[in-house]
Amino acid sequence: MTVEIDEVVKRIEELPSLPAVVMEVLESIDQEAVNLAQLTRKIILDQALTAKILRCANSSFYNTQSHVTTIQQAINLIGISGVRNLVVAAALKGSFPECHCRGFDFNVFWRHSIAVAVCAKVLARHLQLNQDYAYTAGLLHDIGRLVLVTQFTEQYEQAIAWRAAQDCHILQAEREVLGIDHVQVGEALAEHWHFSKGIVNAIARHHEPDLSGGDTVAAIVHAADAIAHALDFSEDEDDMVPPLSLSVWSALGLEGEDWVRVFRETELRYESARLGLAA
Repeated sequence: MTVEIDEVVKRIEELPSLPAVVMEVLESIDQEAVNLAQLTRKIILDQALTAKILRCANSSFYNTQSHVTTIQQAINLIGISGVRNLVVAAALKGSFPECHCRGFDFNVFWRHSIAVAVCAKVLARHLQLNQDYAYTAGLLHDIGRLVLVTQFTEQYEQAIAWRAAQDCHILQAEREVLGIDHVQVGEALAEHWHFSKGIVNAIARHHEPDLSGGDTVAAIVHAADAIAHALDFSEDEDDMVPPLSLSVWSALGLEGEDWVRVFRETELRYESARLGLAA
């Protein structure tokens, strides 16, 4: 049931390219100034994306007094960061429509991805780093799993079954059964889609960040991943907390009370992010 990297690359190359507006959003997350007028015009050209954003803006979570009918109104309500998050999440869901894979729950996957994104953003704020960049890296960190689930469904079912039988982390099961893991696949996809070097690196190193190489965002996502698993945001009864690098824990430089605030803030912000993206 092994999966060859050449076949992975071939399948990735057959995937549709991300819409231009998504690429623009990804390219702008580390920029202080954003051309809102230009971004709005591009979003309007994508009817599905426009509908998603307006649906979110009119959801019960925002409890607006009047009906939101334009993207500009939605941006004013949700904020540019919120719109960016919706654009990226909608693009991922559109690129990987749900399929039946025994043992894999797409809802569990998205709850965890959102939790990691939120926690990464909280950590970035405490460390005075770019919060949107950290959020996006967290949201994208497990995209390799989406490729494996949707493109190699039968093989991935075997990996999931092996994980359950061995009671181990999914990363180990992937390597044992498939001969490849979601980290390698995610890195290949991120490079194919021309993500920024920092995002590619965060995806590639979120289980094993290299602090000596300046993997600050990867280190943040690594810690956020462990925290999200530990706090059980995915609501997966078989969830397992991955190993957390003590060097990363120390390098982030947060004290005990800081971590308590990170946990609490993540819990508070997670629900709003989940409701917004599910609208």
